[in-house]
Amino acid sequence: MGLDKGFGSTQFSSEMKIYLDGKFVDDSEAKVSVFDHGLLYGDGVFEGIRLYGGNIFRLDEHLERLEYSAKAILLKLPHTRQEMSELTCETCRQNGLTDAYIRLVVTRGVGDLGLAPWLCPKPSMFIIASKISLYPKEHYDNGLSIVTVPTRRINPAALPPTVKSLNYLNNILGKIEARQFGALEAIMLNDQGYIAECTADNVFIVHKGEIVTPAASQGALKGITRSSIFDIGRELGVVVREADMTRYDVWCADECFLTGSGAEVIPVVKLDGREIGTGQPGPITQQVLASFRRRVLVEGTRI
Repeated sequence: MGLDKGFGSTQFSSEMKIYLDGKFVDDSEAKVSVFDHGLLYGDGVFEGIRLYGGNIFRLDEHLERLEYSAKAILLKLPHTRQEMSELTCETCRQNGLTDAYIRLVVTRGVGDLGLAPWLCPKPSMFIIASKISLYPKEHYDNGLSIVTVPTRRINPAALPPTVKSLNYLNNILGKIEARQFGALEAIMLNDQGYIAECTADNVFIVHKGEIVTPAASQGALKGITRSSIFDIGRELGVVVREADMTRYDVWCADECFLTGSGAEVIPVVKLDGREIGTGQPGPITQQVLASFRRRVLVEGTRI
């Protein structure tokens, strides 16, 4: 199976309706200006959100993170949280979807050439709701084989990883390298050599009955799915904690799994050709995945 059939592609319909700056338009009419600073400079923020069985998983938490990201870059959102919640739900309803991947984007808006954000008088917001192709089922059953890539995560002191901005070039370079190494996903280290996260997912290991994940201070995004693992740990009676992690910790772990809005919870059985644990998805990972799949239907907002 080629890598093109792996996670990351959305399936677009010619009938798709997209919310764009106050109205719903056909996808063919959904356009932004070439002078939009989101396009010119990656100046904007976004959220990737999931709809399961008519339930938008942890929508309020996603919108809160969007607000924090916008506040951090001094970007004034065009709508209140309640308005954005309703617009997100309506986008799903307009497209007749009960299961979908939602992309909510706010850009700095149209402005002059040049970096000055104060020359952009009005932000732009659009919402896309469509189906998404996840990792193939066989990888949930048998686990992923991932690699470590040379591209390092940006130092949190330079760009806080908690800001989910439109500039994903760092992650894209890591994703390109993963493909070059024949993998669907890859671990990215920070400038000190500690594990930060994967190109699109958070990293967890299981060691001696505990679940461990890198701290945000090491360059990890505070993922919404990531935060749910702490709740699941309490449900299962398993300690979940943050710690500095190196590749050694993954090599010697009993289990490893990744989390993300797209990936959900997916086991990892190899890193850089080294088997992790038994080389098969472990029992705690399987319990976490089962609990997560129950939660997505009830934790969130009904459309």
